[in-house]
Amino acid sequence: MAPINPELQEVQETAKNVIQDLFQVLVQTSNYDLAGRPSRDPLAQDIITLDTSLRSISTTASTTLLSPRPQTNPPNPYTQPTTSTTHTPVTNDRAIPEPLIEYVEHGRNPDIYTREFVELVRRMNQYSRGKAHAFRDFRDVLAEGMRGDA
Repeated sequence: MAPINPELQEVQETAKNVIQDLFQVLVQTSNYDLAGRPSRDPLAQDIITLDTSLRSISTTASTTLLSPRPQTNPPNPYTQPTTSTTHTPVTNDRAIPEPLIEYVEHGRNPDIYTREFVELVRRMNQYSRGKAHAFRDFRDVLAEGMRGDA
């Protein structure tokens, strides 16, 4: 198995426990007797264990991975800047942009987000390049005009 971030080791172990508990519930429900005599109590116990595991992974993930910190969005000429306090994942790996996470949570394809982001950056670069060329041309025209007046 690939090496895992030490901060995520506990979350990984808890997730494995949840998967095992889900499997136990699956086994108990497939063997469930409709009269409920021999399998009612083990199924109830497995569901309680699953509930405990899910609560455990929720608390572990929230304490290990999330920490409140102010997040300032980079300036964008097309929107107004905002500052908000959000819970963002804290890892030693590369940061995942919050808009990308929201994009995926809404069921959209992250490749489309990446393509749209690249197109936006390309447009902004072309705009900046055009401004730089315009200022360079203006500088040349101004210099030519100043030489002609002198």
